[in-house]
Amino acid sequence: MAKKICVITGGGSGMGLEAAGCMPKDHVLVISGRTQAKLQKAAEELTASGHEVYVAPCDTSKRESVQELAAYAAGLGTITNVINAAGVSPQMAQEEQLLRINALGTVYVNEEFSGYMGKGSVILDVSSNSAYALPVMMRSLKSFALADQDEEKFLRRMIALSHLTRDSYKRRGFAYTLSKCFVIWYAHRCAYEYGARGIRVLSLSPGLIATGMGDLEKEEGKFMIERSAEHRMGTPSELGYAIATAADERNGYLAGVDILADGGASNRR
Repeated sequence: MAKKICVITGGGSGMGLEAAGCMPKDHVLVISGRTQAKLQKAAEELTASGHEVYVAPCDTSKRESVQELAAYAAGLGTITNVINAAGVSPQMAQEEQLLRINALGTVYVNEEFSGYMGKGSVILDVSSNSAYALPVMMRSLKSFALADQDEEKFLRRMIALSHLTRDSYKRRGFAYTLSKCFVIWYAHRCAYEYGARGIRVLSLSPGLIATGMGDLEKEEGKFMIERSAEHRMGTPSELGYAIATAADERNGYLAGVDILADGGASNRR
């Protein structure tokens, strides 16, 4: 019997690593990211806890890199779970790179991996609760649809929208919000495109989480702590468990939705 393969992009640290650790031990883990040393350290930690782990560097902003990762994972067994946790925040990148990694990276992961996946498998794309802050009138669905048709036009339109504000950080923040709103939209679309083949697709939107990335955004995002029910950041282990549970193939009727896991911050009235 072929081994069950679970692929986690952004699996070298934070929520991705925690999600990997929460997956059943009968699944072979393939963790990917851009930093080999970080991946190797994560693999050692997971191996020590009883998981079978493989490391495969990948830059999700490049389709050819995602293609290589998908082919590598498929060579190890049957891909049953894909958790796309790779992403960058406004403090980490400029507008175009934010969109290439967060938005186009989601297109590449879903398209390339779905070609190897079959009935009973699942793709979970990690978004952000920042998507819920974007007014409906700013959700350019026609522009979103360009992502897998005309990438450069998609990027130009998204960057133009982000430049409606003059402040440099707010521009990056706007691009980030657009990218994460796109992730929810695209995962929802994929759920219905891939559903006929038995591939379940959904997204999950964390709030402010106490990871390296979350700490970078803590000052700008402190209002989310104040708005949350318990007035705190989420922990990587909490989100890792939520992601792994949603991405478990046994949770087979959870599809075409976004799971908002932000401590109630987005629902505060």
